[in-house]
Amino acid sequence: MLKDFNSIPKTDRVIIALDCEADKALSIAYQLAGEASWVKIGMTLYYAYGTDLVKMLKARGYKVFLDLKFHDIPHQVRGAARSAAESGADMITMHTDGGVPMMVAALEGAAEGAANIGSDVPVTLGITVLTSMDDSTLTEIGVCRPMQEQVLCLAGLAKKAGISGVVASPQEASALRKELGDDAYIVCPGVRPLGSAIGDQSRIATPADAFANGASHIVIGRPITDADDPIAAFRAIAAELS
Repeated sequence: MLKDFNSIPKTDRVIIALDCEADKALSIAYQLAGEASWVKIGMTLYYAYGTDLVKMLKARGYKVFLDLKFHDIPHQVRGAARSAAESGADMITMHTDGGVPMMVAALEGAAEGAANIGSDVPVTLGITVLTSMDDSTLTEIGVCRPMQEQVLCLAGLAKKAGISGVVASPQEASALRKELGDDAYIVCPGVRPLGSAIGDQSRIATPADAFANGASHIVIGRPITDADDPIAAFRAIAAELS
């Protein structure tokens, strides 16, 4: 059955990136409970606080995007994905350039972990090219393809592996939607509301443009977490989307 993302309100497809210290992250999560549906835990928070933080946020009613970007031999990634699923994570990531066998192992591990706790298999996403990178950065690491061509190549590996979708910038979302089909998850960081600082992002778009380009979900961090009033910042984004 095809996933009808358009039947889900856009505000329920905004993922708040809690890329800050734990006290601040929990404070923001508590403030936004009932407003936002998704939060993202990255490496900084997870390495400091582990699965307890996932469980704490799940208890507040959130879906949790555990963004650890697995990249290792298939055996290790299978175990990591299994542990992530057992923590209750609803969405996990791995680097597509780890190859198809590694992504297949991640999917198998996620299914095993979900079965162990009697939950749904988390959404499995392949990182294509980080949104902080541009064409010159690709060249420096020996990739000669243009950005969009490289993203589509890596997305093709994710599709071959059978995982749920990819993470890419909103600038590639339209081409990815055509390549991956209507039911693929296309999760886009590098999203900045009108008037927000770009920060360390290179390939960005507004929330409305990211969804119009084909994103299934968007990730927004500092424009909300660094705001004096995170609730007002989230509501402003919701108003922009409506």
